[in-house]
Amino acid sequence: MRTLQAAGTEPIKEEVVYQNPLLFLKIWEMNVAAPAAGLPEPWPWHYHEQVEFLALIEGELALQTKNDFSVLSAGDVRVLGSSQLHRTYKHHPGPLRYVVFQIDLAQHFDLSTMPYLHSFSELTRPLEQINYIFQENTAARSEGHALIMEIFNESQTRLPGYELAIGAAIKRLLLLLMRNDSRGLLESSGEESGLNRLRPALDYIDRQLGDKIAVEDVCKLLNLSYHYFIKYFKKVMGMSFVDYVNYKRIKKAERLLLTGDLSIIEVSYEVGIANMAQFYKLFKRHNQISPKEFKQRMRSETPAAAAQATARSRRGAAAADIW
Repeated sequence: MRTLQAAGTEPIKEEVVYQNPLLFLKIWEMNVAAPAAGLPEPWPWHYHEQVEFLALIEGELALQTKNDFSVLSAGDVRVLGSSQLHRTYKHHPGPLRYVVFQIDLAQHFDLSTMPYLHSFSELTRPLEQINYIFQENTAARSEGHALIMEIFNESQTRLPGYELAIGAAIKRLLLLLMRNDSRGLLESSGEESGLNRLRPALDYIDRQLGDKIAVEDVCKLLNLSYHYFIKYFKKVMGMSFVDYVNYKRIKKAERLLLTGDLSIIEVSYEVGIANMAQFYKLFKRHNQISPKEFKQRMRSETPAAAAQATARSRRGAAAADIW
């Protein structure tokens, strides 16, 4: 069967060049006047370190992520997390206009707001999950759209004090998300100081995902006793050390399955899980489908198949133990 992305094709890493280095953001309008629409080939995935907001002005834009396939229309808003794989195409003939807003959120937290950085850090929960706010809350969607357009307009006119206006609008956008998060997804499980203390351990885990990770080695790294570290880690991160390591390994496995040509057993070794039965068990716990099904469905040929493929994963993610 013909697929949109041949095995072995790497995703495109987008290097974002900030329009104003002091604001750590890039925002612009996409205006597609050509009547051609429909599924492109190839349909590559891409990602970037910055968080991305999309605000639709006119027309229809198809958007696919690992967990969702949706068609956005005028007034819709979506957020994509840091380094989250995604791809889009023009869904319907006619004009298409939307604003793309890419930002390093961490740079917009000062001493007074630093305790809230943990809520948007995506260490244990992808930021994409808060899109339910824009999907279910009409008022929040409208206000979020207006704030993104305000940031865009300020960046274009550059009137005196536009930096202050943009900074204020960004904080209002974050506040909007926190105040309308009825599911409590942005609630911080630990203090920011605790997160800073664990940072060497989190960095170590990221570097060692393909190898054995022993909790004793991490304890030595932080100069903490085993029992204290285990309790402290769960208090700050909201999940156990083992669950966190497994979560990170499965996230890496998803990307390798989606974009590379490695076999499933090779992927399991790449993420440090040598036992295939354990790999399948953990993968299904997070995605409700096997690695093979995930690979086949996420490379589906049509939007309808993509929507069907992601719907099951999206339903399962809501009930997963670790998200």
